[in-house]
Amino acid sequence: MKLTNRGRPSARRGVPASRTIKRLSALAVLGVVVLMTSGCSAEEALRFGWPEGVTPEAHDMRVFWTWCVIAALAMGVLVWALIFWTITFHRAKETESDDEVIPRQTAYNVPLELAYTAIPFVLIAVMFYFTVVVQNNVEKEEDNPAVVVDVTAFQWNWKFGYNSVKIGDDQLVNAKDSRNGEPFELQIPKYREHEGEKELIKGAAGGRSNEERKYLKFDKIETQGTSSTIPVLVLPTDTRIEFDLAAADVVHSFWVPEFLFKRDVMPFPAQNHTDPSFQISSIDREGAFVGRCAEMCGTFHAMMNFEVRAVSPADFASYIKYRSENPEASNAQALHSICQVPESVTTVPFDSRRVSNDQTPKDLGDANNTKVAGCVQAKEGTN
Repeated sequence: MKLTNRGRPSARRGVPASRTIKRLSALAVLGVVVLMTSGCSAEEALRFGWPEGVTPEAHDMRVFWTWCVIAALAMGVLVWALIFWTITFHRAKETESDDEVIPRQTAYNVPLELAYTAIPFVLIAVMFYFTVVVQNNVEKEEDNPAVVVDVTAFQWNWKFGYNSVKIGDDQLVNAKDSRNGEPFELQIPKYREHEGEKELIKGAAGGRSNEERKYLKFDKIETQGTSSTIPVLVLPTDTRIEFDLAAADVVHSFWVPEFLFKRDVMPFPAQNHTDPSFQISSIDREGAFVGRCAEMCGTFHAMMNFEVRAVSPADFASYIKYRSENPEASNAQALHSICQVPESVTTVPFDSRRVSNDQTPKDLGDANNTKVAGCVQAKEGTN
């Protein structure tokens, strides 16, 4: 920088506009090359980091996310362009006279001020509209869904029961076979004591009345996880499914990452004024999808996992019939009866002793192909 005879600094001559345009073009080409050589498909690139979903609702959320990012990028590009335009074409030049050192000032441009005040409001209104549309679609519930699953969360595992199942014209599980109950009803008798004519119950339900939890569901066909067994929830593809959620103790959260949706599982849903149910219109493909508790619920919260196993409607019907006809059979046996891997392929049980023995298998299985190799499924009516 050098000083003029009047003591004012004079900036160096600016970079020609053509050179600036060439640099910006080179950066754009470099970005395209990086994208093409990174192994990302066009669909992955347009997700902008959003996970891939397996339900129509997840697809709607992904599309909404994509357009939001595109709108944000468009605004960003416009702002960046104005910035670069200003620093490129409005720099001080050595040839400027004393009168040109301070550029002409513009103030109180009413049309311009109205434009940059109104445009953000229009953008917010459009985004709010589509937010409501997508949200209503995600939370939409229809009457008489084909499958209704009762989800019970407890420290630190899950129980899944089939409240109602109808595949095609076949009503495989009827809701009237399900009932409400108390979590300690089988243990209650040994806690019963009598004091005169008054019956006392001590020790059950944490010292509270056991009847407080009669909102819990008990179904004819259930799958319950343990510290040695991951609960595998078998569901059909291309079928509307409802999940009715309830917690037996503290607040949990039902989350399947591929659903791109999670909901808190509350105890006492009526008293807490919460909607304990939600639906998905279908699962798009077969496979195994890990499920997790997404609410800090206690010591082993991080290990409170389950698995959703999506199978064809025909295989699901065979699975339910096997469970109905063999009530003593395990869930693993029922899965094997339809040639599915009998144990979870996405996660492992937790060790409640808090030890690390490095025995976690490195390869649990193929989540995209859960069929047992070489297995031939028995036809209905044969042993």
